[in-house]
Amino acid sequence: MSALRWIAVVAVFAVGGTATAYGITRLDREDVPGLAAPTERLWEYPRLSAAPLPSDSPAPFADEDDPGAHHADLRALVLPAPKGAVEDRALRGSEGWLATDDFLAEYAEPDRAALRQTLVDTGLRHVAARGWTTEDGTHTRVYLLRFGTAAVADDLFHQQLARQGAPGHRVRGAERAVHDADFPDASGIAEIRRSVYDETRPYGAEHVRQAYLSAGDVVAVVLLSREGTVDTVPFVQTLALQTQLLA
Repeated sequence: MSALRWIAVVAVFAVGGTATAYGITRLDREDVPGLAAPTERLWEYPRLSAAPLPSDSPAPFADEDDPGAHHADLRALVLPAPKGAVEDRALRGSEGWLATDDFLAEYAEPDRAALRQTLVDTGLRHVAARGWTTEDGTHTRVYLLRFGTAAVADDLFHQQLARQGAPGHRVRGAERAVHDADFPDASGIAEIRRSVYDETRPYGAEHVRQAYLSAGDVVAVVLLSREGTVDTVPFVQTLALQTQLLA
């Protein structure tokens, strides 16, 4: 099994369940077989647990009446910043809700205008986000977009965002991006779909990696950028932990 696949499996499955702490947050890269390169280390995330649910509300993929509905507060489902990172407070928005245009600022024109209209047409309800910069200069942004139904979110994922070969809309600074064929296709959770893209060389001012998740009525957008190269290990770790929080 390749190093990338190994860490993806560990990050998703080395947990006791969504209500328990995720063991992967405390591992050093040197402790993971096949990942001993000292320049790439796992980030140390806080101990994570499932977001609290309102009384008598089912988990998102256990709701037979409204499959894929996240009853937990969307703001509690966003991955927190790892230890030592400087948080981008602007992405907290107002009372934890980010303005749609602030999310759309990640995209290049004319894609931004087209995506704005799509979000209007699909009835986007809320955006919750978090961002941070780690000591190595990696800038991470995580956006959660909630829609009225899982069907609407899944259609947006497949038809607009996570197209075959390349993302449906160009992220600023990564106008040339392609599907990352080396990245495991499966999210590790049957109900959650994932598509991952990497900027092609030559990079712009920064190397940008991006991923999209379809998790019931929520679509997640995960972006990491860095001058030089975005390390694989923290990208995989971040994506796996955000996936787990949405399960």
